[in-house]
Amino acid sequence: MKLLAFELATEACSVAVWIDGEVHERFEIAPRRHAEIALPWADAMLAEAGIARAQLDAIAVGRGPGAFTGVRLAIAIGQGIALALERPIFAVSTLAALALAAVPAGDDAQQEQRVLASIDARMGEVYVGAFRVHDGDATLIGSEAVLAPDAVVLPDGDAGWLATGTGFAAADGALREHLAAQLARVDAEALPRAGDVARLAAKMSLRGEASAPERVEPAYLRNQVALTIAEQKALRAQKERN
Repeated sequence: MKLLAFELATEACSVAVWIDGEVHERFEIAPRRHAEIALPWADAMLAEAGIARAQLDAIAVGRGPGAFTGVRLAIAIGQGIALALERPIFAVSTLAALALAAVPAGDDAQQEQRVLASIDARMGEVYVGAFRVHDGDATLIGSEAVLAPDAVVLPDGDAGWLATGTGFAAADGALREHLAAQLARVDAEALPRAGDVARLAAKMSLRGEASAPERVEPAYLRNQVALTIAEQKALRAQKERN
């Protein structure tokens, strides 16, 4: 299988090409430059791999949650390429990609690892998702959510969870402090990568979980994606009153 993958949901811009299990990836922390560099990277990487767009079997995109503009851009780029080539899309959870990367290759061969992935959602909140990682795949436990750090509850009370993502650095590390007794290891600097989006897409392919391009939707989680300055002030005031 040959896949082209995009992950643009955070300040990191990442593009990857998957060729029968081999991953080629570019990754750079590039705030506000995603629209400028994502497609040129994709074309350059395909050329380096000797693959024409027409040889791709599918497109994979990180569908969020994350920054509104980045998530929307990844889906728009993926849809454009997939529609032009008449190929399917694999819409991969950005949090699942983070969770997969938290377990180094080979570490999950013998037993399942539990991972809490989190991304800074701004406005005093974090995106969170709990996953079981095993055999190169990440399975969601429950549902993804956007919450205040002190409202996050792990699916069980046991210790030993791996924690990953910028949500653990947000609000002066409030989420890390809140769950400290249950966390075995924390990487608060981790950002999602397209290579992991491609790996999860390959697993989805085996399960027949491809989507038609026009059916792919972003995972925003918030009902209101963008708030005016006045609305943000009102929301903060309401939280302070509560």
